[in-house]
Amino acid sequence: MALPYFYNNSISCSTSSLLLNEENSKHIVQVLRMQNKEQLQLTDGRGNLFTAEIIDNNKKKCSVEIIKISCQPASINRISIAISLIKNNSRFEWFLEKATEIGVTEIIPLICERTEKQHFRFERMQGILISAMLQSQQTYLPVLHEPVKYEIYIERQKENTGQKFIAHCEKAKGKNNLFTIPPFHHPTILIGPEGDFSKSEIEAALANNFIPVTLGNTRLRTETAGIVAATLLSNL
Repeated sequence: MALPYFYNNSISCSTSSLLLNEENSKHIVQVLRMQNKEQLQLTDGRGNLFTAEIIDNNKKKCSVEIIKISCQPASINRISIAISLIKNNSRFEWFLEKATEIGVTEIIPLICERTEKQHFRFERMQGILISAMLQSQQTYLPVLHEPVKYEIYIERQKENTGQKFIAHCEKAKGKNNLFTIPPFHHPTILIGPEGDFSKSEIEAALANNFIPVTLGNTRLRTETAGIVAATLLSNL
């Protein structure tokens, strides 16, 4: 049976014992009813996995001793998705959850010309990433950025030497299905809002060496396009 799995961003490879926070302590002691000498696993979200033994099952400050440390190798194919925010928070949260399960490395929320105004609650979004990482038994937490204006992000990408894609709906010569693209390391893809990127946004991306691609023959919602792109890029 798999050991219970928790996240702790303050743990390090030099840690020998640790007091867990109240939220994790309550779950361990009151929900799982774990006892002293039982084992659990912790991850720092940076690739390290810690096997720990409970030495004091206090429901507010559970104390554990680290008995084993292992480091999981990072994926060679580091995926960055820069995706427009959408009006419906629950749909964007669904994207965050599924992108984490797939193994996306970095998520950059974009504010584009056609992005509908919405409130971005960073702590809530970060919590969704953590929950999805734990549920899928991963040791790497995706990097979530604060929302950034499209033109600022594109300007920053001038220094990006990895493979860069923009998925848009405009008809254009030379657009390939992302599925047919040869494999590359550390791909970055732009996903637009409902209504797509504007022509000026597409032109700005192309001028900065983004390759135009399609994600199939149907028109996708923003969050669906993000997941399709993540799935295709994870298999390149």
